[in-house]
Amino acid sequence: MIDYSPFWKTLEKSNEDCRTLTREHGVSNYVLLRLKNNEDVSMKTINRLCQILDCQIQDIMEYVP
Repeated sequence: MIDYSPFWKTLEKSNEDCRTLTREHGVSNYVLLRLKNNEDVSMKTINRLCQILDCQIQDIMEYVP
């Protein structure tokens, strides 16, 4: 299972929040809801979040057997 809890920790440490992700960077509320519920999101979305948060993929997600 892919777990997105690292994303929320990374987001807390950044200068961004959910509001700036949606308003300034065009990340949809639907994507944030999917991340919150550990549902599938596209690699394009992961790539964009890494760009916005200036982080690595492991700062967004991890694999949990």
